[in-house]
Parts: sequence; C-alpha cells; structure tokens
Amino acid sequence: MREGAECGPCDPVDVRLAERLAGLRAERGWSLDELARRSGVSRSTLSRAERGEISPTTSLLGRLCAVHGRTMSQLLGEVEAEPAQLVRAGDQTVWADETAGFVRRSVSPPHTGLRAEIVESRLAPGADLAYEAPPVPGMEQHIWMLDGTVEITVGEATHELRAGDCLRFRLRGSTRFRCPGPDGARYAVVVVP
Repeated sequence: MREGAECGPCDPVDVRLAERLAGLRAERGWSLDELARRSGVSRSTLSRAERGEISPTTSLLGRLCAVHGRTMSQLLGEVEAEPAQLVRAGDQTVWADETAGFVRRSVSPPHTGLRAEIVESRLAPGADLAYEAPPVPGMEQHIWMLDGTVEITVGEATHELRAGDCLRFRLRGSTRFRCPGPDGARYAVVVVP
C-alpha cells in the first residue's frame, strides 16, 4: 500500500505536519515501533513522514488521526498559523492526495472557542477512500453535496448523495467515500467534535 509520496522541496505545510506528527508521538512517549503497532503503518514510513521525506496520503493521515484521537481538520489546523475570524478563499489551506483523487480545503478551520468546522472535499471520478475507524468516536458530521454524486458508507449503510442532499451522522465505525463518476464530486463537511 502506498503511504506517502516522495517529497522534493516539500511544501511548508508538509514540513510543519512532519514536525507535528513527531511531536504527537513524543507527547505520548511512544517509540516508532509502538506507533507502528498501534496504527498499522510501517515503522519506516512513519519515520520518513516525521522527517518530512514523504507527503502523507489520506489513508496514512487517517490512521494517524485515529491513533491520536484527532480529526484530520484538527491535525492540519494545528500546523497552520493562528486562524483569523475571516478566512478569505485564497488563504484557505488546501491539501491534496493526487494519487487517491482527493482534495481537501479547510474553509472554516478549527478555532479556539468554536466547536464546528467546515471542510470542502473533492473526489475525482473513481476515487474510493475508506477509513477503518473514526479519528474521534461519536464525532458529529453533516455532509452536504454541492456537485456530482458520491456514495457514502457509514458502518453497514450505504447512501447515494446528489447535489443538495445532506447526510448527517455520528462517527462510530468505518466509513467509505466513493465517487462513481462520470464526473467528480464536491461536498461540504461540517464537523462538530
């Protein structure tokens, strides 16, 4: 399984992300071997991600977020500068996993004193993302389809969402997001920890 892309001159967000991942492991006093055991990610991949030698994939970040009890938005928010009240479109952090066909824009990033956040997600036709476990069990999510079609499986139930539809649930188990095509899909996720 591909767990990261080689990083030439890495993006500053990837550099800060690498430092934060190393910091989270250190805060828990875990060795790389312990984190590998808990996450199911190889020790060498974890080491390379913490040194900023690879840009982590969606799958890798999902596994690490689950182990550290954070949403992906929270983790990425921790590597950004203190967010302002007004977040201009050009200032919103965008993170992409091109191999998986996934692009994530932090529209309204986590902020001290605020509970909800808004994320815009895009899936390329044929993209299929699966998460084994929620980063924070019981976390509330509302998914509002903006364009295209996406199949979302929450636990055992699969829902097909089209533009204008909204799916809301509490994360308690596995999830899967699949864009059947022929066009890409774009949806907003409101996350309430």
